[in-house]
Amino acid sequence: MSAAESDAVEPVVSELPPSSKLVYKVLEYEGPMTQEEIAAESRLCPRTVRYALGTLTEHDVVDSRVSLADARQSKYWIEE
Repeated sequence: MSAAESDAVEPVVSELPPSSKLVYKVLEYEGPMTQEEIAAESRLCPRTVRYALGTLTEHDVVDSRVSLADARQSKYWIEE
């Protein structure tokens, strides 16, 4: 993500709930992850992670795709 894109996303993220901010930062530092991996890394409960990812997806900050390793899960990443 370029500096200009990062600057455009930061105001949106700064107005989101704390759980969404934490999930965003985890994805920013760790790269694409599943909900389960995000929950483990952030130590948030799975329901909170689902809510945070929903909020981030609504604001077009995070994107997802079905995981190639396990089609039952999706990988999430910061949209570029």
